[in-house]
Amino acid sequence: MRETFSLIRREFTAYFLSPIAYVVLLFFLAITGYLFFLTVNGLTQSGPRGIEFPFEILLGSPYFWVVFVCVAPALTMRLFAEERATGTLEVLMTSPIRDWQVVLAKFIACFFFYLLLWLPTLAYLPVLLDLHVTWDLSAWSASAIVCVAGLAAIVVGLFGLIFGMNGMLGFFLMLAGAVAAGLGGWAQHTRDGAHLIQVNAGIYAWPVVTSYIGVILAGAMFLSLGLFVSSLVRSQLVAFLIALLVSLLFVVAGFWQPDLDTGGLPYRILYFVSVPLHFSHDFTRGVLDSRHIVLYVSATFLFLFLTVRSLESRRWK
Repeated sequence: MRETFSLIRREFTAYFLSPIAYVVLLFFLAITGYLFFLTVNGLTQSGPRGIEFPFEILLGSPYFWVVFVCVAPALTMRLFAEERATGTLEVLMTSPIRDWQVVLAKFIACFFFYLLLWLPTLAYLPVLLDLHVTWDLSAWSASAIVCVAGLAAIVVGLFGLIFGMNGMLGFFLMLAGAVAAGLGGWAQHTRDGAHLIQVNAGIYAWPVVTSYIGVILAGAMFLSLGLFVSSLVRSQLVAFLIALLVSLLFVVAGFWQPDLDTGGLPYRILYFVSVPLHFSHDFTRGVLDSRHIVLYVSATFLFLFLTVRSLESRRWK
């Protein structure tokens, strides 16, 4: 496990040494910021020009999906292609670490960076949900202190894993922090009396939760696809273009929607694989459809499995 944590830390910190990662981050935030502006305008307008759900414009816009299908190939194109081009993949394959650990470590590293892209969008939520937060400092209790300490341990453990802490120690801190935060938060929430923090939303918040669940699961699928393509080729540019073309198969219906019978088999197949339709019809409206979740999770494991097999095939050459 120590070797796996070391590889995760190496791959994650490598993103901050590459200008491509900063370009992807700035471009992604620029597009989501513009769509956030349009969303706020839609929420404040009434009549047929207004919108009902907070992420209806942001995750239902074709502009967003143009950026989205470019993000995963840009983040994954170097993970194996660069190793093959520089000859370091052979060194990595002969190290005391298994193929599935190499694939898992690279996937987790790029997945963490993908989550980092979405982290600034949390700043939009107070406006989108019309949040009102009230504090009651007199409600401090032992359970509240345990909850806050647990959250702090999670943050320390996460940053420790990324920036050089012993892997097992960082994992233990995150696990212990999660347990402490959960138990402390549950005790604080269920106890009689006032709560330390009271959050009230003027807009129904569940569609936002389902939207974030959707982008996390869909992102994992596209990242695993890009990782698999990167393991097949030597050129980063070729890896980017192939992953982009394959990813377009999952979003083409967001731009091209043929006139099909909604009850027919062709439309059901198109709807099953079209990620933008999943968001515009379900995720952004607070619906968690098990068919979408099964597609994202099964495709993620399939592409990761194929990536492991791709690496294993190199040992027989």
